[in-house]
Amino acid sequence: MTPTTNTHEKGGNRRSASTKPTGDVSDQVSWRERFAALGNLPTFFRLVWATSPPLFLADALLRLVQAAIPAATLYVGKLIIDQVVSRTQGGAADTTYLWELVAIEFGLAVLSTAIGRAVSLIDGLLGDKFANQTSIRLMEHAAELDLEQFEDATFYDKLERARRQTNGRTVLLSGVFGQVQQLISVGFLAAGLAVYNPWLLLLIAVAVTPSFIGDNYFNRKSYSLSRSWTPERRELDYLRYVGASDETAKEVKIFGLSGFLIDRFRTLSTEYLKKNQAIAVSRAGWGTLLTGLGTAGYYGAYVWIVQRAVTGQISLGDLTFLAGSFRQVRSSLEGILLQFSSLTQEAVYLQDLFDYFAIQPLIHSPKTALPFPAQVRSGFTFENVGFKYANSDRWALRGLSFTLQAGEKLALVGENGAGKTTLVKLLARLYDPTEGRILLDGHDLRDYDLDDLRRHIGVIFQDYIRFKMSAGTNIAVGDIDERTNQPRIETSAQRSLADTVIAKLAGGYSQQLGKSFNQGVELSGGEWQKVALGRAYMRDAQLIILDEPTAALDARAEYEVFQRFNALTEGKSSVIISHRFSTVRMADRILVLENGQLLEIGSHEALLAQKGRYAELFTLQARGYQ
Repeated sequence: MTPTTNTHEKGGNRRSASTKPTGDVSDQVSWRERFAALGNLPTFFRLVWATSPPLFLADALLRLVQAAIPAATLYVGKLIIDQVVSRTQGGAADTTYLWELVAIEFGLAVLSTAIGRAVSLIDGLLGDKFANQTSIRLMEHAAELDLEQFEDATFYDKLERARRQTNGRTVLLSGVFGQVQQLISVGFLAAGLAVYNPWLLLLIAVAVTPSFIGDNYFNRKSYSLSRSWTPERRELDYLRYVGASDETAKEVKIFGLSGFLIDRFRTLSTEYLKKNQAIAVSRAGWGTLLTGLGTAGYYGAYVWIVQRAVTGQISLGDLTFLAGSFRQVRSSLEGILLQFSSLTQEAVYLQDLFDYFAIQPLIHSPKTALPFPAQVRSGFTFENVGFKYANSDRWALRGLSFTLQAGEKLALVGENGAGKTTLVKLLARLYDPTEGRILLDGHDLRDYDLDDLRRHIGVIFQDYIRFKMSAGTNIAVGDIDERTNQPRIETSAQRSLADTVIAKLAGGYSQQLGKSFNQGVELSGGEWQKVALGRAYMRDAQLIILDEPTAALDARAEYEVFQRFNALTEGKSSVIISHRFSTVRMADRILVLENGQLLEIGSHEALLAQKGRYAELFTLQARGYQ
């Protein structure tokens, strides 16, 4: 896919999804960084504890009990074998103690199985709860962040990595608990081995070290590949969506894009697959060699134990206990080291989640915020306002000075990219000016409470969201706290002409919109626009902003919408962005933008009399109707 440059006024600062990875070297994680990442675990466990203290405690206690079972089972097995050998060699005939030992071993086996299932159950429950709460936190934090942050590719990479951490984080929880559990088990078993010969512990260390080194190396390679390919994975997800979506199906078919999309997906996915397979093949080859070295060390110790039994230095029960303990200690240590490698890996991944939560919004309310005025008096004043998007050298707006007076209807006119949408986003304080300031009744917009400010501003953008929800909810999102206020929803629908659309729906206001869910109904572009306009009337706003509000409406519907709009916004300030001069001329004043600068401002008649850019554009459009 050829990288494209976004020339829209929203800014072209996102990294192209097809940009190649910067390479594995910059993403390599050193051992120092991996150990440092373990510092994330206390915060992680506090989050898990907050999810459910009872489940957390139950998990820890059950694993503690389970940790002691392997050593106890092996020791009871040793006693059973010694008892059997004693009986076969003419020992006492009473077998009561033998069967008591068998019963104890059986009880330990049942207990281990029961605890294992209980731990799996608790892990699953705790995992689901933690995933849900983390997802909620992720959405809550996203709601606090700035719009401009969502328009930055680096932020999107962090968001994508954070999303991937919302599920499966209990793998880390299970891993840490499992590590502690295995360490306790190893402690019991190692104590038994040390009684017979402390050198066995050294042999165990030799047996497990090679495979640990190999797995650690390849885990680092896997993490490096995964991290460096975050933008490409996002593009793969996007290509999947575009290639198989009800919203894109029409244009994909009409323009014959399926082959292009599939080829791009195939190219990217194949490249990633090759890199991943190279790591997997190397891991398999080296893993076999290094595991072979570890196995040789294990069997060296095993030969020593067998030799001691053959020469009569230890009993058959001791042989069984030592062999079993050595095998289990080796297996547990391998598991611990491998899990430790994975644990540090997961802890590094966990940093992605914390990095996302560490991002702070730049736009926020001051400590002593002003409430939005009960009645706007002097209006909104732009004083030499300039705005530049992040990572962009071009000014979207520059040197902008004018006043949107209280109760005034202002229209914005200009070619695409002139800065119209940027201007209204500054009004709603979705952005803060790069230079200059915006005043509301003489006070800087930044001095007002942010939430209160936005509650009193109603905005419908041209790229409004078509929510896959009911028709009523699609209107209620204009003031979601009033979603149960059916009379208000219906009144808003009447004002935007959406009531005529909803009257045709079988389910009325409860009708599911969009084809993504069962019994969903798709609306036409004009019908969707009427529903979206209804959102503007849900909010009792003092400033209403409509960005291309009638682009999908026919001439009659447009005329009716603006007749109602003029009546319903009487006494309120409003801003309208439109390319239709039949709409624009209804405004009290018209502001003409060119290359982010104010070119002309005045009434329709005054601007025509100036015979400037507005008059030129008006005349060009009027000719199209002659």
